[in-house]
Amino acid sequence: MSTAQPDHDQARRLLWQMVRIRRFEEKCVEMYSAQKIRGFMHLYIGEEAVATGIIDQLRPEDAIVATYREHGQALVRGMSAGSIMAEMYGKQEGCARGRGGSMHLFDAKTRFCGGNAIVGGGLPLAIGLALADKMQNRKAVTACFFGEGAVAEGEFHESLNLAALWKLPVLFICENNLYAMGTALRYTESKTEIAKKGDAYNVANAVVDGMDVLAVHEAAAKAIATTREGQPFLLECRTYRFRAHSMFDAELYRSKDEVVEWKKRDPIMLFFDSMKATNVLSDADYAAVEADVAKEVEDSVAFAEAGTWEPVSDLTRFVYSEVSPS
Repeated sequence: MSTAQPDHDQARRLLWQMVRIRRFEEKCVEMYSAQKIRGFMHLYIGEEAVATGIIDQLRPEDAIVATYREHGQALVRGMSAGSIMAEMYGKQEGCARGRGGSMHLFDAKTRFCGGNAIVGGGLPLAIGLALADKMQNRKAVTACFFGEGAVAEGEFHESLNLAALWKLPVLFICENNLYAMGTALRYTESKTEIAKKGDAYNVANAVVDGMDVLAVHEAAAKAIATTREGQPFLLECRTYRFRAHSMFDAELYRSKDEVVEWKKRDPIMLFFDSMKATNVLSDADYAAVEADVAKEVEDSVAFAEAGTWEPVSDLTRFVYSEVSPS
């Protein structure tokens, strides 16, 4: 638990970011059910405190690498809700011209270097970004988000090892939501304390309650300070997704009672109730945040609906290899 007390403006900003992630994701469910969004979609509902608490501490020059559950990170980083929604609609006004969809959000302006659909696929990318920054003497950090399922992949171990050997400014963030798709962590890892795996590579590490945005915020500040000096850091955020793994998941691997218990620690209400109890925020603040977010989300849908499909003539655009005539 954090001992830091935010002022009104900071508290309102953190609340706003978490609420906008939640309401945006809920709208995505609605649009998916209406078949406006197709393909795979993975929701961040329940994990809002992680992206909010960490990205709030990053600078514009820092880079972010995320997983396929990246809508929350993209929003907090500053990508417009409209460009994200249009991308999921498959419209060319989307951040990747509708070619990436839900799992491949990208925005060069904010150094948001992807959603990555491959489990663990973002870890080597983070190493490359951090190495490039170091070689060019930039004091930039690369924040790499991944789930606990990625810890079973070779890329995790290779990337931590290289980061330590080369003293790269990578903040490794494990969003440990206990279930790698549909398999409980205890069935896949003999050592379930993810952060301690950093010890094997001389990577500094810590564990934080991923449902407490202020605790995440405080832990991130310490981790980023270390990372910015060229020392990698592994931060394990223990969190929980309230929805199924994806829209196609029957969710047969965990009980409804377990989900209900975790929902009692909803990061949004935990934070707001704490801020209300200390007179930092009021019910009027919460209502104003909800109103602001509702308009932003509705505007994002309107933007996506008004978007245009890429013409068939562009089918081979961005395809760089040509077949020579036989």
